Amino acid sequence: MSAPLALTRPAARALAVAAQGLDQRPRRRARITDVLAAIRRMGALQIDTIHVVARSPYLVLWSRLGDFQNAWLEQLLARREIFEYWAHEACFLPIEDYPLFRWRMLEPECQGWHYRGDFMAKHTAETQAVREHLRAAGPLRSSDFEHPQGTKGGGWWGWKTEKRILEYLFTAGEVMIAGRQNFQRLYDLRERVLPTWDDSALPAREEAARELALRAVRALGVARAGWVADYFRTDRRSTAPLVRALADEGALVTVRVDGWKDPGFVHPDNAALLERAAGEALTPTYTTLLSPFDPLVWDRKRCRELFDFDYALECYTPAHKRRWGYFVLPILRRGSLVGRLDAKAHRAAGTFEVKGLWLEDGVRVTGRLAADVAGALGACAAWHGTPEVVVRRVDPGGFGALLAGALGAG
Repeated sequence: MSAPLALTRPAARALAVAAQGLDQRPRRRARITDVLAAIRRMGALQIDTIHVVARSPYLVLWSRLGDFQNAWLEQLLARREIFEYWAHEACFLPIEDYPLFRWRMLEPECQGWHYRGDFMAKHTAETQAVREHLRAAGPLRSSDFEHPQGTKGGGWWGWKTEKRILEYLFTAGEVMIAGRQNFQRLYDLRERVLPTWDDSALPAREEAARELALRAVRALGVARAGWVADYFRTDRRSTAPLVRALADEGALVTVRVDGWKDPGFVHPDNAALLERAAGEALTPTYTTLLSPFDPLVWDRKRCRELFDFDYALECYTPAHKRRWGYFVLPILRRGSLVGRLDAKAHRAAGTFEVKGLWLEDGVRVTGRLAADVAGALGACAAWHGTPEVVVRRVDPGGFGALLAGALGAG
């Protein structure tokens, strides 16, 4: 048996970035097929509604595709080429992966707070009424279940109860998301959204676990066994041994990474990227801004171990306790996470405000770095229709002057 390929830390980072499609600037204008391809490549596109910059699914796609039409995501959902379900969190997923997540729907109690069997048992009449209302009038928004007089607390048709029922039926797979209207979910019965599905096509539980592990490693580029479970939120106790077993049988490639005590694993689909990375020939050239919910950074532990980037999302932290800001975006530059910025898009004013920008300790301040970051800021601002970039604070201060000059030159 030949010795595993060896990767330097920068090469491992380059492999992870390339596997996510973040190594090179988009070479052409995006199409709707590129949106679907990006979701398939990532395996999951996390959903979050905060939009001080852009709603996270759109920002994640922009980071990879450049300018694209947000409506394409909703079109893919309406065309049943993607679906929504719990993966890393609530995510858009390729429709061909529906069978892999069906086991979770059939055992909803395993989904933690996403499903409460005791609540459902106490509200059988209301649950049946929701089913009947969907069957008669669906697809519907959760707001369509408000009391006819607009109150939300009175009677059995109280919004809070019905909203919870909708979510629990969604987790149990009885209800699916048929589409979105102004980003609001449209709920409908699964039998109408996906009428061709038959549970006789359900893969064995072990096969589903195997495929999810393989897809996670492929999306990660290079992964420690302990990282894999987080990607699709699979069982931590069983996923790491499964990854090692997949490597033993040849379904994954084992590698050595400088500074790692345990081995890394690479999917065979990334063999060409691995070979280039091992030869120090995989050199990311792209600079962009990332959503806090981007797959490259959503696992904070992996982010620290792979990129030496300590990152925490502070939008749920009280304002007086925040160190960086409400919605801080990591800055990916040529395969490294070099800094972060707190931004807000003021669409009515046409201004993209950077409240603060901080480089990581040890990042060398150069004019080339300033040009790269300025290019990413300008591209993001233009995509929002907020062409004026206003930077309030930069640390270190010397980088601020370089950045201002680069923005002015652009």
